Amino acid sequence: MNANNGIVGIILAGGAAERMGGGDKGMLPLNSKSLIETVRDRLSPQVDRIALNANGDPRRFAIFGLEVIADPLAERVGPLGGILAGLEWARRTVPSASHVVTAAADTPFFPRDLVSRLAAAMTGRPAVACSGGRVHPIFALWPVELADDLARHLARNGSRRVAAYACEMHSAALVEFPSEPDSDPFFNVNTPDDLLVARERHQREAP
Repeated sequence: MNANNGIVGIILAGGAAERMGGGDKGMLPLNSKSLIETVRDRLSPQVDRIALNANGDPRRFAIFGLEVIADPLAERVGPLGGILAGLEWARRTVPSASHVVTAAADTPFFPRDLVSRLAAAMTGRPAVACSGGRVHPIFALWPVELADDLARHLARNGSRRVAAYACEMHSAALVEFPSEPDSDPFFNVNTPDDLLVARERHQREAP
């Protein structure tokens, strides 16, 4: 039984991947697995259930065995659209869910204790990961009850920045994770060179 009952996970994979030449960045191979598979397998032990946020034909993700949920808005609003999709999915599909944790599909080394540490900081507001003096608002724990508030925020063309919504509007708790120059837990794959670095690190850190 998972220790974080009531917390479900959403992998955000809706980005355009322009610096990688377009397409689904999460499908790129990280040695023996794709980025999405690596993120899924890292997040699964930490949550009760996982869904994948992505737009377009969901059948292309069938091999991952995850429910695919699209942004609920006609307009693309960036990661906040995926967060809203996750909150509404959890409320609709997992009535027992109290919180949603979000993780990026292109960030394969996030901490294995991400959820437990974010959950320890829960006070009725979001909890956001930080490392090395930087805030990583995509890696955050969101109360499901924020779904309607976020929908209203986006409907009135509020800030599309995740950090502004979580930290400025909702005074998110900031949770610091240790980081070293060559082992940043929130290193993300944006370019072909980043992918090479990630593959080398993945091989180095493999058990």
